Amino acid sequence: MTRIVTALSRFALLALTLAPFALVAASDPRDPDEHFFQPTFGDFQEELDEARADGKRAILIFFEMDDCPFCHRMKQQVLNQPEVQDYYREHFAVFSVDVEGDVEIVDFHGNTHRQADFAFRENRVRATPVFQFFNLEGEPIARFTGATRDVREFLQLGEFVAEGHYQQMNFTRFKREAR
Repeated sequence: MTRIVTALSRFALLALTLAPFALVAASDPRDPDEHFFQPTFGDFQEELDEARADGKRAILIFFEMDDCPFCHRMKQQVLNQPEVQDYYREHFAVFSVDVEGDVEIVDFHGNTHRQADFAFRENRVRATPVFQFFNLEGEPIARFTGATRDVREFLQLGEFVAEGHYQQMNFTRFKREAR
């Protein structure tokens, strides 16, 4: 009997010792460029077709620039989290646009623009980061400017759009009612 208790005690001690490592491994940050954003050739009209075919709820464009500290913070603290990446990849087609970029892209209506013009002229991006959601017809449906407070708030933003709450209320009210 004491051998069984001793064996169980050792097993419990081993499990308690290894548990923190399992938790850390389960939530290890992942590169957002690989696990959050999807690759694109810059044809958002084509991306709409793919999003529809894949059963996505919307398209999310992250408007950013290289020297933006808030963009960097979002990538290092929020967009690199597996739960964020998995949720957003399940519900949205997610792309990044450099607001200072010269790369030509095709917008949702088939017009060609430089990234900078698409951001500034077509989407009125004046500060970064901007998270702009578009429905599957390419029309803007929700927008969040700036960095979210934390992972939880960013996941709430995803739920706000994916579950269609943006049609009845603004994001501030949604967060207040979710408490």
